[in-house]
Amino acid sequence: MGRKKLLILFPVAVAIALLVLQPLSNSLGFNISEDSFRLILLMLIVVMVALLSERIERVRSLRKLNEELKKQTEKLEDANDELEAFAYSVSHDLRVPLRAIDGFSRIMVEDYEDTLDEEGIRLLNIIRDNTRKMGQLIDDILLLSRAGRQEMNINQLDMNSLVENIYGEFSTQTEGRNINFMVEDLPPVFGDRSLMYQVFSNLIGNALKFTSHKDPAEITVGCIEEKNEYVFYVQDNGAGFDMKYINKLFGLFQRLHSPEEFEGTGVGLSIVQRIIKRHNGKVWGEGAVDEGAIIYFSMPKNGK
Repeated sequence: MGRKKLLILFPVAVAIALLVLQPLSNSLGFNISEDSFRLILLMLIVVMVALLSERIERVRSLRKLNEELKKQTEKLEDANDELEAFAYSVSHDLRVPLRAIDGFSRIMVEDYEDTLDEEGIRLLNIIRDNTRKMGQLIDDILLLSRAGRQEMNINQLDMNSLVENIYGEFSTQTEGRNINFMVEDLPPVFGDRSLMYQVFSNLIGNALKFTSHKDPAEITVGCIEEKNEYVFYVQDNGAGFDMKYINKLFGLFQRLHSPEEFEGTGVGLSIVQRIIKRHNGKVWGEGAVDEGAIIYFSMPKNGK
């Protein structure tokens, strides 16, 4: 029984006891006068009323807070839906002028090469390069939006097979490179296959990108078994990062390396974080400059 219930029931019990004992007080040898009895009874009634009033006020406050919270949640959901719809619409609408810019720039370079000087060709190639980067940014924003709203289809996943297949799809990037890619024995987990595919694709893609200056590149995908969860990780010996910027690692559009060093939009790890949170897990990382990085993410063993 809760403490609050005891505070209310105690004066009630005392009042009942007084009502029973008062008529018998003289015969039992107690001497409770009528005035004393009424005074004690009045005090108990006052205490009971005060406690009940406080409880009623708390219930009212709680209901009011719940109603306000419900309204705020509905507003937040509406705003989130509108934001995602806006991002989706803008992203698609931006593709049309981008394709036009890239297409006409390509035509000018190909068809007017003889009339354009070297500087003109260089500027047109810069325009094409920037439209390509803008296209990649749009793709990443769409992936981020999809990662947050895509309906999940939870099944038991063969993580070894998933990782091996994803690495195979990077063949155009790994060809000609000296890469030691190792996959440890990974346990099966419950998750959405397409979303988890995106997670490993982003992490392995990052590892390949940031080891591009290493020979040999060392990339390991492994797992640590904890009591209630599996902790997967992707480790590399690449460029790494300074741990004082760890708070920016998973931030949207945050980059810890300049575009001249490594290409990217700063969206990939945000997508990973969003997907893993939807699987009730968490993401974190460790690294050191020029000594590599390791990105961890946890997955509940029971899938919940």
